Amino acid sequence: MFYETESLLPLKLYQLLVGGIIPRPIAWVSSQSTNGITNLAPYSFFSVASCNPPILTITHVNSQNSIAKDTLTNILETKECVVNMVTEPEIENMNLSCAAYPANKSEIDEIGIETVVSKLVKPPSIKASPVRYECRLRETLSLSDKPLGGVLILLDVVAVYVDNEVIEDELIQADLMQAVGKLGSNDYCRANADLTLQRPVI
Repeated sequence: MFYETESLLPLKLYQLLVGGIIPRPIAWVSSQSTNGITNLAPYSFFSVASCNPPILTITHVNSQNSIAKDTLTNILETKECVVNMVTEPEIENMNLSCAAYPANKSEIDEIGIETVVSKLVKPPSIKASPVRYECRLRETLSLSDKPLGGVLILLDVVAVYVDNEVIEDELIQADLMQAVGKLGSNDYCRANADLTLQRPVI
């Protein structure tokens, strides 16, 4: 099949993008409103934008029937969040946090997810997450305000927490971390180290 994007509806474009660009890491973003209400939501349009300085990138995709989500609103207002990496033992809780809770309800409280106090930012960190990035907002770039349009969020990493249980030889080990990735539709995968290749030297 060959598709010209100009002739496709937004939902079809979404399906083609998330179905083919796999696997995607999941940023489980904890944030907090100016009123102190915590929020937790997963984002699979997520990657590293820079290592020096350390910057993460998350793309907030507008829903089909509304523009703003609590996470984006909180980050814009407070300039802080924590990116918690999702592991297999927490995948059910991550999925529960996808539900459309009202803004005055905390996913963390409603689901009963245990948190710990973050060191440098106000939003709490997810205790079960073995790798966590405390972040402050660098900037946002609105690419489209249409349904399924995107807002690019650039986050400065101000601190990194890594559980000692997932480190060997000072490196984070994928098999010990038990991270999960997002595929298309409702599918997920395990981020195991199934292949190891030495980078060639010329």
